[in-house]
Amino acid sequence: MPEKLPAIRHSFAHLLAAAILKLYPDALPTLGPAIEDGFYYDFEFTAPVGDENLKRIEKEMRNILKTWQDFSSREVSVEEARNIFAANPYKLELIESIVKKNEPITLYRSGDFEDLCRGGHAETISLMHSDAFKLTRVAGAYWRGDETQKMLTRIYGYAFENKAELDTHIARIEEAKKRDHKKLGVDLDLFTFSDLVGSGLPLWTPRGTLLRVLLDQYVWELRSKAGYERVEIPHITKKDLYITSGHWDKFKDELFRITTREGHEFAMKPMNCPHHTQIYARKQWSYRELPQRYANTTTCYRDEQSGELSGLSRVRSLTQDDAHVFCRMSQTKEEFIKIWDIVQTFYGSFGFNLRVRISKHDPATPGSYLGTEEQWKLAETILEDIAKEKNADAFDGIGEAAFYGPKLDFMTKDALGREWQVATIQLDMSMPERFDLSCINEKGEHERIVMIHAAIMGSIERFLSMLIENVTGNFPLWLAPEQVRILPIGEGHQTYAETLADTLKNASIRVSADASSESLGKRIRNAKLQKIPYLIVVGDKEIETNTLSLESRDRGQLGSIGIDALISQLHAEITDKRFSERS
Repeated sequence: MPEKLPAIRHSFAHLLAAAILKLYPDALPTLGPAIEDGFYYDFEFTAPVGDENLKRIEKEMRNILKTWQDFSSREVSVEEARNIFAANPYKLELIESIVKKNEPITLYRSGDFEDLCRGGHAETISLMHSDAFKLTRVAGAYWRGDETQKMLTRIYGYAFENKAELDTHIARIEEAKKRDHKKLGVDLDLFTFSDLVGSGLPLWTPRGTLLRVLLDQYVWELRSKAGYERVEIPHITKKDLYITSGHWDKFKDELFRITTREGHEFAMKPMNCPHHTQIYARKQWSYRELPQRYANTTTCYRDEQSGELSGLSRVRSLTQDDAHVFCRMSQTKEEFIKIWDIVQTFYGSFGFNLRVRISKHDPATPGSYLGTEEQWKLAETILEDIAKEKNADAFDGIGEAAFYGPKLDFMTKDALGREWQVATIQLDMSMPERFDLSCINEKGEHERIVMIHAAIMGSIERFLSMLIENVTGNFPLWLAPEQVRILPIGEGHQTYAETLADTLKNASIRVSADASSESLGKRIRNAKLQKIPYLIVVGDKEIETNTLSLESRDRGQLGSIGIDALISQLHAEITDKRFSERS
């Protein structure tokens, strides 16, 4: 975000408040910050204000903007500020907060509107273009985000430097709505949520479960070639495990806790690494037996706040394709590179381009991390060397490290240009110290080992939210829950269609035959809405020639083909995990 853009957006928030007071003199303005794509302002109204009022408010904003010259500021005393905002309890509360912080109280004015504000406005009003903003929606918001406080009315708006940027953003938002995984997931019958189960706890249908299984199998296929072994762990643990690991102090407010009948305190696991240390700790290992590589796809649980939940992107139950390597420091680089290669292969299968963030600790806040400064410098140097050796598009992320060690975080952009963190590889020298994990080295001495954390998808839920939106539900053939649908033209063609379906099933193709009473046109439309990769239509001609008419979702009509040739073609596409550019 350009530096001047937040200032422009904050200025539009002032303009919104000015327009509201013109149209609704009894309204009470509260707070109005700049946000990622624009601004908002929260108000208390005496009568409801909804989306239907936005055009009128926008018009008033543009009228007022014509009269504004610049922003001027003045510093006032506590008494003067209290007098000015005597009728607004929200501003009075903010004034008291400023007093407690021993900060100056400043007011900013433009035209007839003056607001309590610490500053950060457009350098000149000429930077605020009347065609570069748009009010978008009205929502409810608790005062200062506290659900025990009064519910206010929040008005959101977009704001950019010019109309072209605004139009581009609006077009991107409209495209995002078409790709929204929360809508597509329901349309494609992949997952659902239940009020009885609880928000943030997705339930997976047979189709969605198949997606999860196929993705996990692919990751396991890549890991097994690199020497990983599967392990399994329980979903709860005594709090002692997390006290030892350091997670209890860091995450105790985000844990689901359980108290047993005997009064023992347990927690639902929010991560898997402490459990895996105990699998390693079951015996004393020789250096000849290292590395030990454990892979485990399992669900974790985090007590996310209701307002933070969003479809599959932010959930309370997340399934991690987790793995941990226990090795000597001298083996670290080789193990990191093995994982790196898995990440590149996996994401390359979906057409994602990756760049790498070297997530480091923030030396200014050493108390936020486990371990010594020397350990951190050594670990971060190793990661920098690996990125250089891989000739990666890499950049530093100061303060982005885990509390126990630095990371290589793989970043990618989706079809809408949004950047996501996907896979991660983390070097941990702290947890082996805390759990006293070692091997017996060549000299017969105990040698402290290191631990590598690796997740390829991160969480299956979050990865699928991104993948669904990136391909708009058009999954590649190998991943599609239903790969082929056969459509008999009429009743006389049903037997042939079912025979073809049986042949494809025997060849391990996921297929169905739709012989419903609906018209052929409607059945074709239904199949296309389900984004099935291949459609086969069979009629008299196909029965006579013992062929079928094939249509590809991505390439259109492909003409007639024999069943054996089709099976060979589909198997080749599945094996190669070919990615279609269509999305």
